[in-house]
Amino acid sequence: MTTGRPLGRRQAVAALAGLPLAVAATPAALAHSPAAADAAAQASPAPIQAPTGGHRSMRTLYIAGDSTAAQKYAAAAPETGWGMALPFFLHKTVPVANHAVNGRSSKSFLDEGRLAAVLKQIGPGDLLLVQFGHNDEKVEDPSRYTEPWTTYQQCLRQYVTGARDRGARPVLATSVERRRFDSAGDARPTHGDYPAAMRALAEEEGVALLDIQALSLALWQRLGPEETKKYFNWTATEQDNTHFNPPGAIEVARLVARQLAVRGVLAAGEVRRLDDEIPESWITWPTA
Repeated sequence: MTTGRPLGRRQAVAALAGLPLAVAATPAALAHSPAAADAAAQASPAPIQAPTGGHRSMRTLYIAGDSTAAQKYAAAAPETGWGMALPFFLHKTVPVANHAVNGRSSKSFLDEGRLAAVLKQIGPGDLLLVQFGHNDEKVEDPSRYTEPWTTYQQCLRQYVTGARDRGARPVLATSVERRRFDSAGDARPTHGDYPAAMRALAEEEGVALLDIQALSLALWQRLGPEETKKYFNWTATEQDNTHFNPPGAIEVARLVARQLAVRGVLAAGEVRRLDDEIPESWITWPTA
């Protein structure tokens, strides 16, 4: 159970990373740090779409996922997918091609030909980051529902095999947790057996796993019921405990980027700003 005064955003991230709270940088310290200077000098994030045509001079990170990661547009603001913030934490030599789409499961993304479209673009050295689970749980919808230990794993294998067949590297990410607390104030898991099924598949197939479900659950626990409201899409008219606002998307993207480095998917020089304050103003919502 969370006790005492809720941690601030920077403190929570530092604590989750295993750093002493005392070293969580203050705004003044950040303003004079080399990392902050680099952030200010590169305020425009890396491109979201992959380069097309011509010589492939860099590897691209493709995202296949659902609404928690997807690009959002002006009509949905302030809702923000973590994939929108991921480029802030990656070097410009690793552009992000965000193919995540609202409402999709591992099955419906396949059935709609969306994986096939990604595989037409992906090539040797690229990365395919796969996060599904939220909509695979919808047992009432046969177009999206998968069973964790059978059809869910079968679908995920198609992403793994498709990437490998094209010389790309698959990466699996367990679903980011929803905001749900019990009466004692403890963050509760909401994804049933889906994270465990993905972990088992990753081990069986020798695929790098980013356990974002476990990491986000730990972060929500550290923040507590009230502080987490600042990370989700809570507005005057909506109390959304699944989707993020800019601060939430930024912190989940930070978890993803850090794990890409920890798991050896990206080299240390391919990630950046992991401990920096990221301005919310960097998030933008295109009109279309």
